[in-house]
Amino acid sequence: MRILYAIQGTGNGHISRARDIIPLLQQRGEVDILISGTQADVELGCPVKYYFKGLSFVFGKKGGVDLVSTYQKTKIKRFYNEIKSLCVHDYDVVISDFEPVSAWACQQQQKRCYALSHQSAVLNKRAPFPDKFDPIGKWILKNYAPTTSQFGFHFKPYDEQIFTPLIRQEIRQAININEGHYTVYLPAYSDKKILKVLGEIKNIQWQVFSKHTKQAYVQDHIAIYPVCNTLFIKSMVSSEGIICGAGFETPAEALFLNKKLLVIPMKGQYEQQCNAAALKQMEVPILKKLSFGKVKDIKSWLEKDSRIAVDFPDTTEEIIAALFADYLLKQDEMTSDKKMKVYSFKQLRKQLFKNLSLQN
Repeated sequence: MRILYAIQGTGNGHISRARDIIPLLQQRGEVDILISGTQADVELGCPVKYYFKGLSFVFGKKGGVDLVSTYQKTKIKRFYNEIKSLCVHDYDVVISDFEPVSAWACQQQQKRCYALSHQSAVLNKRAPFPDKFDPIGKWILKNYAPTTSQFGFHFKPYDEQIFTPLIRQEIRQAININEGHYTVYLPAYSDKKILKVLGEIKNIQWQVFSKHTKQAYVQDHIAIYPVCNTLFIKSMVSSEGIICGAGFETPAEALFLNKKLLVIPMKGQYEQQCNAAALKQMEVPILKKLSFGKVKDIKSWLEKDSRIAVDFPDTTEEIIAALFADYLLKQDEMTSDKKMKVYSFKQLRKQLFKNLSLQN
C-alpha cells in the first residue's frame, strides 16, 4: 500500500504530531511525506519527498495573524501549479494534516482525502464555537484544505470521529517536575511587547520562547529563547505554569502535564477562538489580549493554584486503525465525485480569496 502523508508546515504542532504518526503509518505501507508552509521551527527528523510553499499564514507581532503579509506572500499561480504537479492517484491513501496542496490536488483529481487534524474536529458541528460568530474565519478554515473524510482530535471527544489530543511521546515520557518558572509561547506577539507586559510582574522567572529572535538573551527576570523543540519541552515539563496562544498542541500538553494554564488566543484566528471557547468550558482562564491592562489578571492567575484534571490516553494507534478501517470500507466507492468541483486557475483564485481579500 502506498500512503501520502501531507503535513502543514505553518506552526510547530503539526510537525511535532507527525513524528509519532509516521512510524504507525509505516507499519501499514510505503509512506511518502509532503510538507508545505514556511513557519515551523521544529524538524521532522525523517526524509521528506515533497516540499511545497503552499498557503502559509504569517504570524504578526500584535497578537494575531498578519493577513496583509499572508495575502501578499501567497502566490496563487504557484500554488495552482503545485496542485497540478502532485499526482495523488499514485497513492492508495492520501492523509492531510490541514495541508492544502494535497487536499486541493485530491479535490481537483477526484480522489478521496482523509483529514487527520485538529482543524477537522474544530469544524464539527458538535464542537464548541465562540459566542461571536465569524463567518469569514469559518469559511477560510473550511476551504483552506478541503477533505472528504475527517478524523480529528480536540480537548474532548465531542463526536464519534473526534479523539482526545495526540500527546507526543516526548511529553508522555518526560519527567514532570516543578522548578518554579513559567513558560511562555506567544508567537503572535513581539519580544518587545512581551518584555514590557511581563516586566511589570516581579519576582517571577519567565522563560519565553520567541519566533522573533535567533539568539537567546536575558532581560532582568525574563529569559528569551528562540524556538527549539528540546529546550521548549524541557522548560514546559519543569515549569509551574504555561502562558500560550489558543493553538491546540501546547494547551493540550500543558493540561496533560497538569500545569497551570493561561491562554491568549490570536486575534482574527477563528480556530484559536474556537479552541478558547472549548478551554473556557473546561474552566481554563482566557485573556483576550496581552496588554498592560491585563497585568492584574495575570497576577491573579499566578496567585491561584488552578489546575484542570484531564484524561488524555494514548489513542494514536486507535485513530490510525479507525482511519484505515474506513478506507477499506469505502475503497470501492466513488469519492463523492459528483459533488467535487474541478477549478480552473481563475476559479481557484476567486474561491480561495473571495473572503480573505475582504479582510485586507
